[in-house]
Amino acid sequence: MSQISNRPKVLLIGVNHKTASVDIRERLALKGGDAPAINLFAGLPQLEELVFLSTCNRVEVISSTKDPDDAKDAVKRLWMEKAGMDRGLIDSSLYSYEGRDAIRHVFKVASSLDSMIVGEPQILGQMKDAYRKAVEAKTSGAILNRLLNKAFSVAKLIRTETGIASSAVSISYAAVELAKKIFGELKGKKALLIGAGEMAELAARNLLSNGVSGLVVANRTLSRAVELAKELKGSAISLEEMESALLEADIVISSTGAPDFVLTGEAVRRVMRPRRHRLLFLIDIAVPRDIDPEVNDIDNVYLYNIDDLKGIVEVNKAGREKEARKAERMVDSEVIKFISWLETMDVVPVIQGIRQKAEEVRRNEIARSHSILRDLTPEQQKAVEVLTCSIVQKILHDPIICLKKETRDDGAKDILEAASRLFGLNGSGEDRHF
Repeated sequence: MSQISNRPKVLLIGVNHKTASVDIRERLALKGGDAPAINLFAGLPQLEELVFLSTCNRVEVISSTKDPDDAKDAVKRLWMEKAGMDRGLIDSSLYSYEGRDAIRHVFKVASSLDSMIVGEPQILGQMKDAYRKAVEAKTSGAILNRLLNKAFSVAKLIRTETGIASSAVSISYAAVELAKKIFGELKGKKALLIGAGEMAELAARNLLSNGVSGLVVANRTLSRAVELAKELKGSAISLEEMESALLEADIVISSTGAPDFVLTGEAVRRVMRPRRHRLLFLIDIAVPRDIDPEVNDIDNVYLYNIDDLKGIVEVNKAGREKEARKAERMVDSEVIKFISWLETMDVVPVIQGIRQKAEEVRRNEIARSHSILRDLTPEQQKAVEVLTCSIVQKILHDPIICLKKETRDDGAKDILEAASRLFGLNGSGEDRHF
Protein backbone atom coordinates (compact mmCIF):
# COMPACT_ATOMS: atom_id res chain seq x y z
CA MET A 1 0.00 0.00 0.00
CA SER A 2 1.64 3.21 -1.14
CA GLN A 3 0.21 5.34 1.65
CA ILE A 4 1.67 3.27 4.50
CA SER A 5 5.39 3.06 5.24
CA ASN A 6 7.52 1.31 7.78
CA ARG A 7 8.57 4.44 9.65
CA PRO A 8 12.39 4.78 9.85
CA LYS A 9 13.90 5.12 13.31
CA VAL A 10 16.74 7.35 14.37
CA LEU A 11 19.70 5.16 15.34
CA LEU A 12 22.94 6.34 16.93
CA ILE A 13 25.93 4.12 17.56
CA GLY A 14 29.36 5.23 18.72
CA VAL A 15 31.94 5.76 21.45
CA ASN A 16 33.01 8.72 23.55
CA HIS A 17 35.58 9.65 26.19
CA LYS A 18 33.57 7.78 28.83
CA THR A 19 33.37 4.45 27.03
CA ALA A 20 36.61 4.16 25.06
CA SER A 21 40.23 5.26 25.41
CA VAL A 22 41.83 7.62 22.93
CA ASP A 23 43.59 4.81 21.04
CA ILE A 24 40.24 3.09 20.38
CA ARG A 25 38.56 6.35 19.40
CA GLU A 26 41.27 7.26 16.92
CA ARG A 27 41.03 3.82 15.28
CA LEU A 28 37.24 4.11 14.92
CA ALA A 29 37.61 7.60 13.39
CA LEU A 30 39.02 5.85 10.27
CA LYS A 31 40.94 8.97 9.28
CA GLY A 32 43.85 7.07 7.81
CA GLY A 33 41.78 5.00 5.37
CA ASP A 34 41.60 5.10 1.60
CA ALA A 35 38.21 6.85 1.60
CA PRO A 36 36.48 9.34 3.92
CA ALA A 37 34.63 7.52 6.69
CA ILE A 38 31.27 8.94 5.67
CA ASN A 39 31.64 7.34 2.23
CA LEU A 40 32.40 3.96 3.80
CA PHE A 41 29.29 4.05 5.98
CA ALA A 42 27.19 5.44 3.13
CA GLY A 43 27.83 2.17 1.34
CA LEU A 44 25.79 0.26 3.94
CA PRO A 45 22.29 -0.35 2.52
CA GLN A 46 20.88 -0.66 6.06
CA LEU A 47 21.44 3.08 6.65
CA GLU A 48 18.90 5.22 4.82
CA GLU A 49 20.43 8.48 6.08
CA LEU A 50 23.79 9.15 7.71
CA VAL A 51 25.81 11.79 9.54
CA PHE A 52 29.29 10.77 10.73
CA LEU A 53 30.55 12.74 13.73
CA SER A 54 34.22 12.44 14.67
CA THR A 55 35.82 14.69 17.30
CA CYS A 56 38.65 14.32 19.80
CA ASN A 57 36.15 13.01 22.37
CA ARG A 58 33.66 10.98 20.34
CA VAL A 59 33.03 9.02 17.16
CA GLU A 60 29.34 8.53 16.31
CA VAL A 61 27.25 7.28 13.41
CA ILE A 62 23.89 9.08 13.40
CA SER A 63 21.44 7.44 11.01
CA SER A 64 17.87 6.64 10.13
CA THR A 65 16.99 3.04 9.42
CA LYS A 66 13.99 0.73 9.21
CA ASP A 67 15.92 -2.14 10.81
CA PRO A 68 18.00 -0.88 13.77
CA ASP A 69 19.31 -4.32 14.73
CA ASP A 70 20.56 -5.09 11.23
CA ALA A 71 21.98 -1.57 10.90
CA LYS A 72 23.89 -1.84 14.20
CA ASP A 73 25.39 -5.16 13.12
CA ALA A 74 26.42 -3.71 9.75
CA VAL A 75 28.12 -0.70 11.38
CA LYS A 76 29.99 -2.96 13.81
CA ARG A 77 31.14 -5.26 11.02
CA LEU A 78 32.43 -2.30 8.99
CA TRP A 79 34.33 -0.98 12.00
CA MET A 80 35.79 -4.43 12.67
CA GLU A 81 37.02 -4.64 9.09
CA LYS A 82 38.32 -1.09 8.62
CA ALA A 83 39.65 -0.46 12.15
CA GLY A 84 41.07 -3.95 12.60
CA MET A 85 39.22 -4.56 15.88
CA ASP A 86 37.65 -7.76 17.15
CA ARG A 87 33.94 -8.03 18.02
CA GLY A 88 34.58 -8.26 21.76
CA LEU A 89 36.45 -4.95 21.85
CA ILE A 90 33.82 -3.30 19.64
CA ASP A 91 30.92 -4.49 21.81
CA SER A 92 32.61 -3.43 25.05
CA SER A 93 33.32 0.08 23.77
CA LEU A 94 30.22 1.03 21.80
CA TYR A 95 26.90 2.44 22.97
CA SER A 96 23.77 2.64 20.85
CA TYR A 97 20.48 4.53 21.10
CA GLU A 98 17.25 4.17 19.15
CA GLY A 99 14.26 6.43 18.61
CA ARG A 100 13.57 8.83 21.48
CA ASP A 101 16.85 7.97 23.25
CA ALA A 102 18.87 8.64 20.09
CA ILE A 103 17.14 11.98 19.51
CA ARG A 104 17.76 12.99 23.12
CA HIS A 105 21.43 12.02 22.83
CA VAL A 106 21.90 14.13 19.68
CA PHE A 107 20.33 17.15 21.40
CA LYS A 108 22.53 16.64 24.48
CA VAL A 109 25.69 16.33 22.40
CA ALA A 110 24.91 19.51 20.43
CA SER A 111 24.22 21.35 23.70
CA SER A 112 27.53 20.10 25.18
CA LEU A 113 25.68 18.26 27.96
CA ASP A 114 27.52 15.07 27.02
CA SER A 115 30.93 16.69 26.59
CA MET A 116 33.95 16.03 28.78
CA ILE A 117 33.67 19.71 29.70
CA VAL A 118 29.97 20.56 29.98
CA GLY A 119 29.28 23.89 28.32
CA GLU A 120 32.30 23.85 25.98
CA PRO A 121 31.52 25.59 22.68
CA GLN A 122 33.52 23.50 20.18
CA ILE A 123 31.12 20.56 19.82
CA LEU A 124 28.38 22.62 18.16
CA GLY A 125 30.75 23.76 15.43
CA GLN A 126 32.02 20.21 15.01
CA MET A 127 28.47 18.89 14.62
CA LYS A 128 27.66 21.59 12.07
CA ASP A 129 30.77 20.60 10.13
CA ALA A 130 29.76 16.91 10.23
CA TYR A 131 26.27 17.81 9.02
CA ARG A 132 27.70 19.97 6.21
CA LYS A 133 29.79 17.02 5.04
CA ALA A 134 26.70 14.78 5.10
CA VAL A 135 24.76 17.29 3.01
CA GLU A 136 27.63 17.52 0.52
CA ALA A 137 27.81 13.72 0.36
CA LYS A 138 24.00 13.56 -0.03
CA THR A 139 23.67 11.15 2.90
CA SER A 140 21.31 13.31 4.96
CA GLY A 141 17.59 13.33 4.18
CA ALA A 142 14.30 14.58 5.61
CA ILE A 143 14.71 13.02 9.07
CA LEU A 144 18.35 13.89 9.78
CA ASN A 145 18.02 17.32 8.19
CA ARG A 146 15.25 18.09 10.64
CA LEU A 147 17.02 16.39 13.54
CA LEU A 148 20.36 18.17 13.16
CA ASN A 149 18.86 21.59 12.52
CA LYS A 150 16.63 21.16 15.57
CA ALA A 151 19.70 20.10 17.58
CA PHE A 152 21.45 23.31 16.56
CA SER A 153 18.49 25.45 17.60
CA VAL A 154 18.17 23.57 20.92
CA ALA A 155 21.87 24.20 21.63
CA LYS A 156 21.45 27.90 20.90
CA LEU A 157 18.36 28.09 23.12
CA ILE A 158 20.20 26.43 26.02
CA ARG A 159 23.22 28.71 25.72
CA THR A 160 20.89 31.73 25.67
CA GLU A 161 18.54 30.76 28.49
CA THR A 162 20.90 28.99 30.92
CA GLY A 163 24.25 29.81 32.46
CA ILE A 164 25.77 26.57 31.29
CA ALA A 165 28.47 28.37 29.33
CA SER A 166 29.30 30.96 31.99
CA SER A 167 31.88 28.75 33.69
CA ALA A 168 32.52 26.49 30.72
CA VAL A 169 36.02 25.67 29.57
CA SER A 170 37.27 24.07 26.40
CA ILE A 171 39.67 21.20 25.94
CA SER A 172 42.26 23.80 24.99
CA TYR A 173 41.62 25.69 28.22
CA ALA A 174 42.00 22.50 30.24
CA ALA A 175 45.31 21.83 28.49
CA VAL A 176 46.61 25.23 29.58
CA GLU A 177 45.39 24.61 33.14
CA LEU A 178 47.45 21.42 33.16
CA ALA A 179 50.51 23.36 31.99
CA LYS A 180 50.02 25.79 34.90
CA LYS A 181 49.98 22.89 37.34
CA ILE A 182 53.31 21.65 35.98
CA PHE A 183 55.15 24.99 35.83
CA GLY A 184 53.41 26.85 38.62
CA GLU A 185 53.03 29.90 36.38
CA LEU A 186 53.46 30.44 32.68
CA LYS A 187 54.95 33.93 32.74
CA GLY A 188 58.01 34.05 30.53
CA LYS A 189 57.48 30.56 29.12
CA LYS A 190 57.70 29.89 25.38
CA ALA A 191 55.11 27.81 23.58
CA LEU A 192 54.98 25.89 20.33
CA LEU A 193 51.56 25.33 18.82
CA ILE A 194 51.32 22.48 16.28
CA GLY A 195 48.23 23.02 14.17
CA ALA A 196 46.34 26.21 13.35
CA GLY A 197 42.72 25.16 13.65
CA GLU A 198 40.08 26.29 16.12
CA MET A 199 41.38 24.12 18.97
CA ALA A 200 44.92 25.41 18.45
CA GLU A 201 43.76 29.02 18.32
CA LEU A 202 41.83 28.68 21.59
CA ALA A 203 44.88 27.13 23.24
CA ALA A 204 47.06 29.97 21.99
CA ARG A 205 44.75 32.64 23.36
CA ASN A 206 44.62 30.90 26.73
CA LEU A 207 48.41 30.62 26.81
CA LEU A 208 48.88 34.31 26.06
CA SER A 209 46.32 35.33 28.67
CA ASN A 210 48.32 33.34 31.22
CA GLY A 211 51.62 35.11 30.58
CA VAL A 212 53.34 33.08 27.87
CA SER A 213 55.88 35.45 26.31
CA GLY A 214 56.72 33.70 23.07
CA LEU A 215 54.44 31.83 20.69
CA VAL A 216 55.39 29.87 17.59
CA VAL A 217 52.72 28.39 15.30
CA ALA A 218 53.66 25.38 13.16
CA ASN A 219 51.22 24.20 10.52
CA ARG A 220 51.24 22.07 7.39
CA THR A 221 49.78 25.01 5.47
CA LEU A 222 52.24 27.81 6.18
CA SER A 223 49.88 30.58 5.06
CA ARG A 224 47.39 29.58 7.75
CA ALA A 225 50.18 29.53 10.36
CA VAL A 226 51.26 33.02 9.25
CA GLU A 227 47.69 34.27 9.46
CA LEU A 228 47.15 32.95 13.01
CA ALA A 229 50.59 34.00 14.22
CA LYS A 230 50.06 37.53 12.95
CA GLU A 231 46.73 37.75 14.74
CA LEU A 232 48.28 36.50 17.99
CA LYS A 233 51.55 38.44 17.61
CA GLY A 234 53.64 35.29 17.34
CA SER A 235 55.79 33.74 14.64
CA ALA A 236 54.98 31.07 12.05
CA ILE A 237 56.90 28.06 10.76
CA SER A 238 56.19 25.00 8.65
CA LEU A 239 55.98 21.51 10.15
CA GLU A 240 59.41 20.76 8.67
CA GLU A 241 60.91 23.42 10.98
CA MET A 242 59.44 21.99 14.19
CA GLU A 243 62.67 20.51 15.55
CA SER A 244 64.40 23.89 15.64
CA ALA A 245 61.40 25.38 17.41
CA LEU A 246 61.50 22.55 19.98
CA LEU A 247 64.94 23.74 21.09
CA GLU A 248 63.38 26.86 22.60
CA ALA A 249 59.88 25.71 23.57
CA ASP A 250 58.82 24.98 27.12
CA ILE A 251 55.25 24.00 26.23
CA VAL A 252 54.01 22.16 23.12
CA ILE A 253 50.31 21.82 22.39
CA SER A 254 49.45 19.77 19.32
CA SER A 255 46.07 19.64 17.59
CA THR A 256 46.17 18.73 13.91
CA GLY A 257 44.05 16.49 11.72
CA ALA A 258 47.00 14.43 10.57
CA PRO A 259 46.39 10.65 10.28
CA ASP A 260 49.90 9.81 11.62
CA PHE A 261 52.31 11.15 14.23
CA VAL A 262 53.67 14.62 13.41
CA LEU A 263 56.16 14.46 16.27
CA THR A 264 58.11 11.23 16.78
CA GLY A 265 60.11 9.95 19.71
CA GLU A 266 63.27 10.09 17.61
CA ALA A 267 62.76 13.79 16.88
CA VAL A 268 62.28 14.63 20.56
CA ARG A 269 65.38 12.65 21.56
CA ARG A 270 67.45 14.64 19.05
CA VAL A 271 66.52 17.99 20.61
CA MET A 272 66.86 17.08 24.30
CA ARG A 273 70.66 17.11 24.37
CA PRO A 274 71.07 20.61 22.84
CA ARG A 275 68.28 21.71 25.18
CA ARG A 276 70.50 20.44 28.02
CA HIS A 277 67.54 18.29 29.09
CA ARG A 278 65.48 21.30 30.11
CA LEU A 279 61.91 20.29 31.00
CA LEU A 280 59.70 19.83 27.95
CA PHE A 281 55.94 19.68 28.48
CA LEU A 282 53.74 18.32 25.66
CA ILE A 283 49.96 18.08 25.45
CA ASP A 284 48.45 16.11 22.58
CA ILE A 285 44.79 17.03 22.15
CA ALA A 286 44.44 15.52 18.68
CA VAL A 287 42.55 12.38 17.68
CA PRO A 288 44.24 10.50 16.06
CA ARG A 289 47.16 11.43 18.30
CA ASP A 290 49.86 13.72 16.91
CA ILE A 291 52.69 12.79 19.26
CA ASP A 292 54.28 9.36 19.58
CA PRO A 293 53.49 8.04 23.12
CA GLU A 294 57.08 6.79 23.31
CA VAL A 295 58.29 10.31 24.11
CA ASN A 296 57.00 9.77 27.64
CA ASP A 297 59.97 7.43 28.16
CA ILE A 298 62.46 10.26 27.56
CA ASP A 299 63.96 11.96 30.63
CA ASN A 300 62.55 15.40 31.45
CA VAL A 301 59.80 15.03 28.83
CA TYR A 302 56.19 14.92 30.01
CA LEU A 303 53.44 14.02 27.55
CA TYR A 304 49.74 14.18 28.27
CA ASN A 305 46.91 13.23 25.91
CA ILE A 306 43.27 14.20 25.86
CA ASP A 307 42.24 11.52 28.34
CA ASP A 308 44.59 13.01 30.91
CA LEU A 309 42.51 16.19 30.98
CA LYS A 310 39.60 14.52 32.76
CA GLY A 311 40.89 15.43 36.23
CA ILE A 312 40.89 19.13 35.41
CA VAL A 313 37.41 18.85 33.98
CA GLU A 314 36.05 17.39 37.22
CA VAL A 315 36.99 20.53 39.18
CA ASN A 316 34.48 22.68 37.33
CA LYS A 317 31.60 20.19 37.23
CA ALA A 318 29.90 21.17 40.50
CA GLY A 319 29.35 24.77 39.44
CA ARG A 320 27.57 23.72 36.28
CA GLU A 321 25.33 20.94 37.60
CA LYS A 322 22.36 23.19 38.40
CA GLU A 323 22.39 24.83 34.97
CA ALA A 324 22.92 21.45 33.34
CA ARG A 325 19.78 20.09 35.00
CA LYS A 326 17.81 23.05 33.67
CA ALA A 327 19.26 22.42 30.22
CA GLU A 328 18.31 18.73 30.44
CA ARG A 329 14.68 19.67 31.07
CA MET A 330 14.77 21.90 28.01
CA VAL A 331 16.18 19.02 25.97
CA ASP A 332 13.40 16.70 27.15
CA SER A 333 10.78 19.24 26.09
CA GLU A 334 12.31 19.59 22.63
CA VAL A 335 12.56 15.79 22.24
CA ILE A 336 8.80 15.53 22.79
CA LYS A 337 8.21 18.12 20.06
CA PHE A 338 10.49 16.31 17.64
CA ILE A 339 8.84 12.96 18.33
CA SER A 340 5.46 14.55 17.60
CA TRP A 341 6.78 15.73 14.23
CA LEU A 342 8.32 12.34 13.48
CA GLU A 343 5.05 10.58 14.23
CA THR A 344 3.27 12.64 11.58
CA MET A 345 5.47 11.27 8.80
CA ASP A 346 3.21 8.25 8.24
CA VAL A 347 -0.13 9.91 8.85
CA VAL A 348 0.44 12.93 6.59
CA PRO A 349 0.34 11.00 3.27
CA VAL A 350 -2.86 9.21 4.38
CA ILE A 351 -4.54 12.47 5.40
CA GLN A 352 -3.50 14.04 2.10
CA GLY A 353 -4.91 11.02 0.27
CA ILE A 354 -8.23 11.28 2.10
CA ARG A 355 -8.53 14.98 1.33
CA GLN A 356 -7.62 14.45 -2.32
CA LYS A 357 -10.12 11.62 -2.62
CA ALA A 358 -12.88 13.72 -1.04
CA GLU A 359 -12.06 16.68 -3.27
CA GLU A 360 -12.12 14.42 -6.32
CA VAL A 361 -15.58 13.16 -5.35
CA ARG A 362 -16.81 16.70 -4.73
CA ARG A 363 -15.57 17.91 -8.13
CA ASN A 364 -17.07 14.86 -9.89
CA GLU A 365 -20.48 15.50 -8.32
CA ILE A 366 -20.30 19.19 -9.25
CA ALA A 367 -19.50 18.16 -12.83
CA ARG A 368 -22.44 15.71 -12.90
CA SER A 369 -24.76 18.52 -11.86
CA HIS A 370 -23.41 20.87 -14.52
CA SER A 371 -26.68 20.93 -16.46
CA ILE A 372 -28.48 22.25 -13.39
CA LEU A 373 -25.76 24.53 -12.04
CA ARG A 374 -25.08 26.25 -15.35
CA ASP A 375 -28.37 28.11 -15.05
CA LEU A 376 -27.18 29.72 -11.79
CA THR A 377 -25.57 33.15 -11.71
CA PRO A 378 -21.80 33.30 -11.15
CA GLU A 379 -22.43 34.42 -7.56
CA GLN A 380 -24.74 31.44 -6.97
CA GLN A 381 -22.23 29.01 -8.53
CA LYS A 382 -19.53 30.39 -6.25
CA ALA A 383 -21.84 29.95 -3.26
CA VAL A 384 -22.39 26.29 -4.21
CA GLU A 385 -18.59 25.82 -4.51
CA VAL A 386 -18.01 27.30 -1.06
CA LEU A 387 -20.89 25.27 0.42
CA THR A 388 -19.68 21.92 -0.93
CA CYS A 389 -16.08 22.61 0.17
CA SER A 390 -17.33 23.44 3.65
CA ILE A 391 -19.40 20.24 3.84
CA VAL A 392 -16.38 18.12 2.85
CA GLN A 393 -14.14 19.82 5.41
CA LYS A 394 -16.66 19.37 8.21
CA ILE A 395 -17.22 15.69 7.36
CA LEU A 396 -13.46 15.01 7.33
CA HIS A 397 -12.61 17.06 10.40
CA ASP A 398 -13.31 14.43 13.07
CA PRO A 399 -11.75 11.48 11.18
CA ILE A 400 -8.55 13.47 10.53
CA ILE A 401 -8.28 14.64 14.15
CA CYS A 402 -8.80 11.03 15.24
CA LEU A 403 -6.09 9.80 12.87
CA LYS A 404 -3.58 12.34 14.17
CA LYS A 405 -4.32 11.37 17.75
CA GLU A 406 -4.53 7.60 17.40
CA THR A 407 -1.42 7.10 15.24
CA ARG A 408 0.99 8.13 18.00
CA ASP A 409 1.52 4.61 19.30
CA ASP A 410 2.65 1.18 18.17
CA GLY A 411 -0.69 0.43 16.51
CA ALA A 412 -0.33 3.30 14.04
CA LYS A 413 0.30 1.06 11.02
CA ASP A 414 -2.93 -0.93 11.51
CA ILE A 415 -4.97 2.26 11.97
CA LEU A 416 -3.51 3.88 8.85
CA GLU A 417 -4.09 0.74 6.80
CA ALA A 418 -7.71 0.62 7.98
CA ALA A 419 -8.20 4.30 7.12
CA SER A 420 -6.72 3.76 3.66
CA ARG A 421 -9.08 0.84 3.01
CA LEU A 422 -12.04 2.76 4.41
CA PHE A 423 -11.47 5.71 2.10
CA GLY A 424 -10.43 3.60 -0.89
CA LEU A 425 -6.82 4.74 -1.08
CA ASN A 426 -5.41 1.32 -1.97
CA GLY A 427 -5.35 2.01 -5.66
CA SER A 428 -7.31 -1.19 -6.33
CA GLY A 429 -10.95 -1.88 -6.90
CA GLU A 430 -13.66 0.52 -8.00
CA ASP A 431 -13.86 3.99 -6.59
CA ARG A 432 -16.59 4.44 -4.06
CA HIS A 433 -18.61 7.62 -3.77
CA PHE A 434 -19.36 8.98 -0.32
